[in-house]
Amino acid sequence: MQPNQLLFLTLVWAAGVVGVAETAPGTVPQSSRLVIKNQGFLPFADAPINYRSSVLDDPIARLRKKLDNGEVKLNYEPGRGYLRSVLDALKVPVSSQALVFSKTSFQFPLITPSTPRALYYNDDVYVGQVHNAKFLEFIAFDPRQGAIFYVMDERKSDHPRFERAAVDCVQCHVASSTHGVPGVMLKSVLTRPSGYPVGGAKTYVTGQESPLSQRWGGWYVTALRGAESGMGNRVMADSEHPAAIPAGYLTSSSDIVAQLVLAHQTQMHNLITQTTYKARLALFSAGANSEMALPRIQPPAEQLVRYLLFTNEARLDTPVAGNTSFAEDFTARGPFDSHGRSLRQFDLKTRIFRYPCSYLIYSETFDAIPTPAKQYVYQRLFEVLSGHDQSADFSNLSVVDR
Repeated sequence: MQPNQLLFLTLVWAAGVVGVAETAPGTVPQSSRLVIKNQGFLPFADAPINYRSSVLDDPIARLRKKLDNGEVKLNYEPGRGYLRSVLDALKVPVSSQALVFSKTSFQFPLITPSTPRALYYNDDVYVGQVHNAKFLEFIAFDPRQGAIFYVMDERKSDHPRFERAAVDCVQCHVASSTHGVPGVMLKSVLTRPSGYPVGGAKTYVTGQESPLSQRWGGWYVTALRGAESGMGNRVMADSEHPAAIPAGYLTSSSDIVAQLVLAHQTQMHNLITQTTYKARLALFSAGANSEMALPRIQPPAEQLVRYLLFTNEARLDTPVAGNTSFAEDFTARGPFDSHGRSLRQFDLKTRIFRYPCSYLIYSETFDAIPTPAKQYVYQRLFEVLSGHDQSADFSNLSVVDR
């Protein structure tokens, strides 16, 4: 992304931000508003998706209700703002921290290799913080609507609150890299010492199929082993000497295992949303004759099945080990079967997980896939895992895996 493109994105953001009224230092007035919600073009705003709808059930919407009801209170820390308190309230582990030093966020002027953007996540929500920035950034997944974007004023307030930022964020977050739906993506870019991407250099969208050699450009990566195979920790001017993570973050790590899981999860979220949207649109167009919708429902559902089962997953060049508790924290969440097995258990020798089926099959977003599409997914899973489908497309699955 060129600097002028980044400037354009910042202007797009600024066009949606209302200035905050003058007030006493350290407080934010109740009447201030961070974003304009109902102006500007918004994809999928019409029926049947109704993306502007305020009827939401994502993790941030639930937390907002608890704040309004006084069930939860967010605590402000000097120098850290509300970050730690928000992570606790959303049950987002600190060990998931990933640090991005490329200027590829709307708050890019404050992002550099010495002040990277910090990202944290769990199965349903992503949280971003930039040092000395005005806003915490959030992407939360609603079962029906997919990615919902929020910001939160970082200044101390008696009543901190989340504001939805749909119009502003979809400028970048509805794209081919999100499968054309509101979503989330990771990008790997060759980065200058300033943090700006190198003009003309190739940009990679990262998912589970991405070779490790193309990952982590513009990101810090920490590991006990395995991090040397990617583009992480390096800037163009001194690519032979990795940069060191600066102080001042919740942890001193940007764990490689957390980033491997993040690469899988982001595109899995997008494919679930794509399947849901296309099924809803097809059923809406077909009316009472739902059979007419099936030709439009099955292709995205098939794409979801293949990603769910890690077909074409990039093999790990060498065994990988993180340097935080992320792997243990992640695995402990289960669920486990009667033999103690879980889809969250890791391999990290030749692939990410021991059992190549995504843990997001347990998620609320997966459960909310419209019935005809979900039935297709289940039927295809049965065909593949029972061995009825022995096509080369699923050759990554051994008999034991199935």
